Order: sequence, then structure tokens, then C-alpha cells
Amino acid sequence: MSTPTPHASVILDRLTFAWPDGSIALDSVSGAIGTGRTGLVGRNGSGKSTLLRLMAGELTPTSGSVHASGEVAYLPQRLTLDTDRRVAELLGVARALDAVRAIESGDVDPAHFDAVGDDWDIEARASASLAEAGLDPSFLDRSVGELSGGEAVLVAIAGIRLRRAPITLLDEPTNNLDRDARSKLADMVRSWKGTLIVVSHDLALLELMDDTAELYAHTLSVFGGPYSEWRTWLEAEQDAAKQAERDAAQALKKEKRQRIEAESKLATRAQMGRKAFEEKRVPKIIANGRKMAAQVSAGRLRTEVAAKEDAARAVLDQAGRRVRSDDTMKIELPDPDVSRSRRIATIGDDEREWIIQGPERVALIGRNGVGKTTLLERLVAGGSAQASHLRAEAHTDRIGYLPQRIDGLDERRSVFENIAAAAPSIPEKELRNRLARFLIRGGTTDRPVGALSGGERFRVALAKLLLADPAPHVVVLDEPTNNLDLDTVDQVVEALRAYRGAVLVVSHDDAFLARLGLDLTLEIDADGGIVQIG
Repeated sequence: MSTPTPHASVILDRLTFAWPDGSIALDSVSGAIGTGRTGLVGRNGSGKSTLLRLMAGELTPTSGSVHASGEVAYLPQRLTLDTDRRVAELLGVARALDAVRAIESGDVDPAHFDAVGDDWDIEARASASLAEAGLDPSFLDRSVGELSGGEAVLVAIAGIRLRRAPITLLDEPTNNLDRDARSKLADMVRSWKGTLIVVSHDLALLELMDDTAELYAHTLSVFGGPYSEWRTWLEAEQDAAKQAERDAAQALKKEKRQRIEAESKLATRAQMGRKAFEEKRVPKIIANGRKMAAQVSAGRLRTEVAAKEDAARAVLDQAGRRVRSDDTMKIELPDPDVSRSRRIATIGDDEREWIIQGPERVALIGRNGVGKTTLLERLVAGGSAQASHLRAEAHTDRIGYLPQRIDGLDERRSVFENIAAAAPSIPEKELRNRLARFLIRGGTTDRPVGALSGGERFRVALAKLLLADPAPHVVVLDEPTNNLDLDTVDQVVEALRAYRGAVLVVSHDDAFLARLGLDLTLEIDADGGIVQIG
């Protein structure tokens, strides 16, 4: 494994965290993350977001410790926003900015000077941070409610840069960002000063990292290099581990065969000895001596072959522990019985319209704020809907919708209670068995939804969608790859490609869209019109 960046910024010492219901999120995790840029990866539910919250001080360890070498700034995965607040407040500069403006207008209250401190250039610095994020400096005095989700994330990151904290933690920062915004964030990451730890499933972002840290089975390992290099190393290591396991299995098989052969030889010798004794071929005293010698020799041989077999079994066990055997989600979309001629929905603008028909796969793309999500929401609401110049009409009421924010779940109720409410006709035991196919099992089913990671929430929302009866004619997905580990993305792609109904998806993830076998790609432009791509 390549050597990671030296000098630790964050040190974990036997860090353990358990949720109030007793379920273990992290168990005795030790390790260190260095300076520079580190991408933190791992499967959904492995504890990445929990680890960041512990690093940020939002959660308290059950046992063990986490030590940071300086102040920590943190951007959570789900940014909770007060839409009435000013952008200056989200940036964290409102107090100093208002004080500078008051002093400039002639108000010499000493409290204003205390608020300013050394930040007399705060407006210029804040404006420069917004410009670096691709946002107009006039945003400073706008309300957060006027921003799109992606713009709000960029403002929050710009505010973190303004703080100049030695250590910054970003949890899935590209989730709500369009292509232009992702490009701006990439530029910010390249020039980031201080330690940056990023949890992400965005391959392009992970390629900008100096190191890659993986949280797997409560173990933190750090690789010196970006994601692609780590992945290549991991695949080679797993290939070697599987070969070592095969070799060890063959060696154990050989030792078992030799033990059986040895036992057979010993049995033959014992039989010959008994026959010689019975036929009195040799004097009794000599026969007894030979018998005792044979027993000693047999015992020694049995001990020797048993020791070799035990050693071979130990080697096999050790080799087997190196091989990963991860559970995967078994997604099977129900057959909606949709004919190719069945009209599903119509999408258009003032000049053109497109009909989604039969099992077509359609992507809807465009910059943040152009109205993609609004159009989907109105389509899902049923009937005919219009947003600005855009129109959408559903020709079926059997629509399965997975929103971007996954906000159709009751945060206070348990996972099982949420799913049971959507599938009241399914007996409890059968429902729990079905949930296990989505890797929702054990204590997770009884935890409140509010305590789940982003990936776990997605699996719960997906299960709720797919257990609907009757099956939807069209599945509508808004940024479905947000929060998903790369293995789960693979499974979602497989399921959607095999689905016999229509698929309408909004996504900024070009790699994901390229794998769906799209029939049609529509882009909403800045003027509010729709353009067919390709």
C-alpha cells in the first residue's frame, strides 16, 4: 500500500460510538488522517457520517477518543437552512459586515468596533469568496430562501473558507450541485489551504484527493493516493487474497488426504499385528513389545499429521479473512405490465412537447434553479401542471416518486413503521424478510429514520417505493445517486435497466446517466425552454 501523507491532523484512539438503542456505529476504531486532502470512502452504513460528526464534536464518543490538531469546520450531509436568514449569515459574516456598514454610515457605537475586530475588509473578502464559488457578490444581502439547494451548499462552503479553520470536514458536498457548480467546487478544493476531509461517492471529486481513507468493518486504513489508485490497489489485493485462499484450500485438502492415508496405513499395520499375535508367529513378549512400539509410532504420526492439518486450516482461515464478502442489495423492480404503446406522460414548453411512452428511459437535465424538481413535483401531483414556460402532464396515476431530499419519511417513526404504513397488507414477518433484501435488518428496522445515514435513508425510501401495490407505471427519480456508495449505484443501474416500466430521472451524474441506456435526454435551458440533446 502507498504511504499516506505524514503528520496527523486527526487521531482516533479506540473510538467507539453506540446509538441510544444500543446499535454500534463504530467499534474501537483507531487510525490517523494526515494533512492535505483526504477522501473518506466506505459502504453505506459503515459509519462515515457518524465519524465526521464525532470529529466535529457534534457527537460524543461512547468510549475512546478523537483528537484534532486545530479548529474543525463542518458541512453536514443534509444542510438545514433557515430560509429567512440572509446569505451573509450563512457565510458567517453578518455581524462583522453589519458593524462595518454601521460605522461607515456614521454610527460609532463601541459595540460595532468590537464586532468588527480586525475584519475591516470583511465585505471584500466575502464578495471574493462568493465570486470564487461562482456566485454574484449581490447575494450577500439576499435571503437563503432565494437560493437553489446547490447555491446554498456553495455559500456554506465559501463561509467555511472564510473562517480559515485548520481542518474542514465536508459530507457529500456535491449532492445538490449541477455541473457548473461541481466545477467551481473542484477549483476550490484544488486550492484548499489546510486539512480537508471529504466523504463522497463522486469519483471526479475523489480524484482530487492526496490520500484515500477507507472505513471498512470498523477499521480505518489510509492509502497514499486518489481513489482510482486506491481502487486498483484494492482489486489487486483482493485478487491476491482470493488466490491465497484457493491455494490454502488446496493445501488443506492435501493434508486431509495425507491424514486419511496415514490412518489407513496405521489401521493396516494394526490389523497385521493382531493377526500375527493371534497366530502366535512370534513369542508373546516380543509381540507385546512390537505392539507398544507401534502404538507410540502411531501416536506420533497422528500428532504430526493432525498438526499439519491444523496449520493448513489456520492458514486457510487467515487467507479467508482477507477476502471481502460484502452483502449487496437485491433490487427487483416489480413488473408494471406496461405496453410499448402506453402513454405515460407529456413534457414540453411553449413550443414543443415530448411524450414518454411505454418502457422508455428519459433524463431531464439542466442547471440548478431552472425548475427540474418543481416540474417533477407537479407531474407527480397528478393531472396537468405548468411551471413558468414548462408543462408536464401525467397520463397515469401509478407513479413511484423518489424525491431528491427523501423527505417522504417520518423522521420520528422507526424504519419498520414507515414501511408498514405504505404496505399495510403485508404481514410483519414477510415485510421484515423483504426489507432484508434491501440490507435493512436487525436493529436498523427499529431505529428512527432521523438517525439513519443518507445511504440508509435511500434504501428505506426505495423499499417503500418498490413495495407499492400495484406497481408503478413510471418511476420518477430526482438525483438518485446522492448519498449512495458505488456498489449500490451499480445495483440501482441494473434494476432500472431491467425495469419494464418507464423511468424519468433528474441527475447531474453523467456517469450514472450514461449507463441507463437512455432513449431521450431533455435539457431545461436558462431561458426556461426545453432542448432535446442528441
